[in-house]
Amino acid sequence: MNQKTNRSYIFPIVNGTVLGILALTCLAPLLHIFAIAFSDNNEVVKGTVTLWPRNFTLSSFTFVLEREEFWRAFGVTLERIAIGLPLNMFLTIITAYPLAKESTAFRPRTFYVWFMFFTMLFGGGLIPTYMLVRQLDMLDSIWSLVLPGALQVYNIILLLNFFRQLPKEMSEAAYMDGAGHWQTLWRIYVPTSMAALATLILFTVVAHWNSWFDGMIYMNMPDNYPLQTFLRTVITMPDFKYLKADDWKTLQSISDRTTRSAQIIIASVPILLVYPFLQKYFVKGIVLGSVKG
Repeated sequence: MNQKTNRSYIFPIVNGTVLGILALTCLAPLLHIFAIAFSDNNEVVKGTVTLWPRNFTLSSFTFVLEREEFWRAFGVTLERIAIGLPLNMFLTIITAYPLAKESTAFRPRTFYVWFMFFTMLFGGGLIPTYMLVRQLDMLDSIWSLVLPGALQVYNIILLLNFFRQLPKEMSEAAYMDGAGHWQTLWRIYVPTSMAALATLILFTVVAHWNSWFDGMIYMNMPDNYPLQTFLRTVITMPDFKYLKADDWKTLQSISDRTTRSAQIIIASVPILLVYPFLQKYFVKGIVLGSVKG
């Protein structure tokens, strides 16, 4: 009994220690970026900046926030989310609803489920997708960032599993009262599935916000880059051609490295602000949506 009691105390300590080390390992790079962004360039060049700023300054943030290119890319990403999020959620909801029915109510259900699952394993390929987007004349338009990924199969699977565990009596009562499938979906299924929908909204927003590759291949003009694609170009091909020659104070206090760090932090802030409000729905939605297959 004593040995069992000791083990019950030892496991939480070991588990907490291991998880704490992993958490610090994940946070260390982010803290380092914060420290560089708030540090003076001279300290960064010396290599004295680790996890805490040296010679604290906001010059890099001031410079980034005054940069027109950054805000243009920021606006493209906001436009992408404003169009893509409602489109993604609408298509996900109206697709998951019939697939959540039993095979007796919707006979082709099994075929469509396996067909969509097949697309998760095998894709059409990058080159055919690019050719299709080009033939549809969507290059350098916001639609090239939204339409190719409008129907997310993974989100559909999560939502249909959530729909399948809702009591059938609710829909049956709605049918008895004269409601059709459309009314049943929007007045019963959607209001009772807010936890799952909040989870999918979080997934969709983060996916749109972090996506950079499609902006690189579908956008020929840098002015049309979304935020993450713009940050990628800044990180991989940095330059200071936008600096004024007589702005000697800026040249002394900032550099490519400090401005890159500042832009990464600014780009991460919106997601960091949204996630805490959706975290409880995120956990609840994933657990509830994984009960049935």
